[in-house]
Amino acid sequence: MNDFWRGFAVTLPAMIIVAVLTALFARNLIKKIFGSVLRLILTETYSKNLMEIISSGRRFHTQNIVEMALRSETDQAIRRSLGTPYPAKGWDRVMFLPAQLAVMPSKEHVKIDTRTVIGPRAPRPLKLEIPLLVGGLGPGPTLSEPMKEALAKGSRAAGTATHTGEGALTEAERREADKVVVQYGRADWNRPPETLGQADLIEIVAGSGATSGTPFTIPKVPGTMRQLLGLNPGESLKIRSRVPGVNRPEDWRELVARLQEVGKGVPVGIKLVPSRIEADLARALDAGVDFITIDGAGSGVRESAPILQDDFGLPTIRGLVRAVRFLEKHVARHRVSLIVSGGLTTPGDYLKALALGADAVALDLPLVMGAVHTQITKVLPWEPPSGLIWYDGKFADRLDVDQAAESVSNLFKSSVEEMKLATIALGKKALREVNRDDLTALDPLAREMTGLPLAYEAQPR
Repeated sequence: MNDFWRGFAVTLPAMIIVAVLTALFARNLIKKIFGSVLRLILTETYSKNLMEIISSGRRFHTQNIVEMALRSETDQAIRRSLGTPYPAKGWDRVMFLPAQLAVMPSKEHVKIDTRTVIGPRAPRPLKLEIPLLVGGLGPGPTLSEPMKEALAKGSRAAGTATHTGEGALTEAERREADKVVVQYGRADWNRPPETLGQADLIEIVAGSGATSGTPFTIPKVPGTMRQLLGLNPGESLKIRSRVPGVNRPEDWRELVARLQEVGKGVPVGIKLVPSRIEADLARALDAGVDFITIDGAGSGVRESAPILQDDFGLPTIRGLVRAVRFLEKHVARHRVSLIVSGGLTTPGDYLKALALGADAVALDLPLVMGAVHTQITKVLPWEPPSGLIWYDGKFADRLDVDQAAESVSNLFKSSVEEMKLATIALGKKALREVNRDDLTALDPLAREMTGLPLAYEAQPR
């Protein structure tokens, strides 16, 4: 031991000298390099200056620059994952007006009613314990079988419905869910009567917020999913731009009537992007739908062309307000329900949608991302979370279904608990009692979008 300390005492000064010399050398080197770079920036013209990158970067969003490069790499339309990066417009410009003196809050012991009904005039209306449900994702099969099973189990525990999305209805999904929304899309699956007969709600997809009504092809689909979709080996998955069999606007009535019969009386409705809203809703009413899903700009999606995500459709809040006005004008609000989706991410957004006239809110990507919760550590930092989520995800089989289902249930229940607290603060006893009188617009644009009174004007009693 003494020899060790004697040797250490001899080498320590040498180690200190080496460290000091290295630090001085590195310091001088860094200073020299920094000085050279700074001199170039301060003296070179823009055509030769690295600052040109920063200058152009202020004009072009970083994402725009990356997507310019991706378009330079291929002659095909590029596809962006998870929807538009731009925040949904409108929800943050509307605020609730809490009850205090003139209107008093509800008493703390009041049990807030959270139930909702979709398609009240249908022979078999969809009755949910909460006004939130799983939304549909696309294009194509999108979610893995474990994820679909987790959403089904989580929705049952929360008292609501799951959603097939554009993928096929799986045995586990139907077995674990209490209620299932089956999407009747622009492809060839989910069409057999035995499939539609298992639905609690049938949603025809005329368009969605991040894909509109566009064709889509997926050249390679894994074996299990290929079998579920009824594809032959080597056959590409194809989604059309139109719902098959609907070649003219008048054909919607025949399709809705047929699905109402095949579905044995469950509500049948149409999902659309808010566009020519009044004209589209007039056609939907003529078709005899039981509900309409407004899937606004900002909708979640696995992947689609950026132009469809950023430049098509209207914000969900604007589509909802115009839809409510139209249905009320045509005395159809009591029989046609409204579901909204696309860009809503918080309990505040959900309750504002209900206050503006929605009967339910469908959650898409926020719910899927919430499902992976702490399981995200199974892939990070080397792989993206999508590896646990998508049907062709590299780590899809690592998803713990029970744990993900619990996360889904918790997200639903926690969101509703916040909405219940807000309802008490508004002096109401049910979520469906929250209405436009409980809201105000913060600026003239929000007032124009919603028709709500401005915050700096006297509020109606």
